Amino acid sequence: MILESTLKKVIEQQRSLLNQKDQGLKRELVPATKSLSSHALIISGIRRCGKSTLLLQMLNGMPPETSFFLNFDTPQLYGFSANDFTRLDNIISGSGVSVLFFDEIQMVVGWEMYVRQKLDEGFKVIATGSNASMLSMELGSRLTGRHITQELYPFSYSEFLRFRKITASADSLSVYMNLGGFPEYLKNEDVEQLIMLYDDILVRDIVARYNIKDAVGLKRLANFLIANIGNRVTATKLKQPLSIGATSTVLNWLSHLELSYLFGFLPMFSYSAKAQLINPRKLYAIDTGLVNALSVSKSEDKGRKLENMVYVHLRRQYSELYYFDDKGECDFVAFKNGHPEKLVQVCLELNADNVDREVKGLTAAMNFFDIDKASIVTFTDSDSIDTNGLTIEVIPAYSFLCRGNE
Repeated sequence: MILESTLKKVIEQQRSLLNQKDQGLKRELVPATKSLSSHALIISGIRRCGKSTLLLQMLNGMPPETSFFLNFDTPQLYGFSANDFTRLDNIISGSGVSVLFFDEIQMVVGWEMYVRQKLDEGFKVIATGSNASMLSMELGSRLTGRHITQELYPFSYSEFLRFRKITASADSLSVYMNLGGFPEYLKNEDVEQLIMLYDDILVRDIVARYNIKDAVGLKRLANFLIANIGNRVTATKLKQPLSIGATSTVLNWLSHLELSYLFGFLPMFSYSAKAQLINPRKLYAIDTGLVNALSVSKSEDKGRKLENMVYVHLRRQYSELYYFDDKGECDFVAFKNGHPEKLVQVCLELNADNVDREVKGLTAAMNFFDIDKASIVTFTDSDSIDTNGLTIEVIPAYSFLCRGNE
């Protein structure tokens, strides 16, 4: 049980700290606030990607007497339960506020019922959390039709450029590939921050949340994944070399790692849902800076890291994303509203040894999806390739990653 006096003290301390905090870089994500009178806004993303700063920016855009802020991810509120919402209600009811900001609310079991209650009482609610299940399972039955969901990521390349006050170029792209986009890390480049973040996600967001007994096995799996971005993986093939007992255990852990935003698993395109489940998925990390901090690989693997950056860039824009493998492989097929919209191939550099293979894979996808324009993203190359009525734009990544959703 959390005492009401403790709650009041935490609320006052957090508000005071917010007033002293740097408002940070204005993000590319525009919070969907038009429907707040009837819907809760749920912003989800990996820990330390800037969700609290985004809330601060939103808070500072409204009169202080109308807004209320509480971050549940603080030691003083560990153990906060659904019953403690009654004491929180006592504080809110006498405050005269109309907009409620709840940071890291996924820490509390049953939070979605409370949010629904506050909506029914006429409050506007904006909540953040560090688990993608906030966008799916936990909202399904209790907030259906009453929530708008958005995802926030570490800084994109264009946000990184604005943060560092530098321009798009091969040099700045190399720096971004090495450092990634976690805002606090970019201020001091202390690698220990990323290592602690990684451990915190594994322990608090996965082991503790899902009551996992074999924490060592989970970390062994996560470490393997960090070192193998861009590769295809299946639960069956991961089980034996990592000494994990059952395929079902691997599947569960992969799901937890994805929901925590550490990794993304890209399915192979197929019109058959069963085939999508059976075929290997391509593995990507949320941030290449995290990969550099944690991977034990001695190779730079710039090609796979470039592909990883393109994946995250597209993932920001498209919720439906696949790779294609039929008479040639195409790295990314982006769908919008159920229709294929963009085809992207990634190659560190085009040369005589690989150009035919890269073009073949991309044109196979273009013919399959009946799309006559597509892109090959490279590190620095620029060109245009016309083949059998199809146009392929060869574009350097430092230009491609600055493009929005076109």
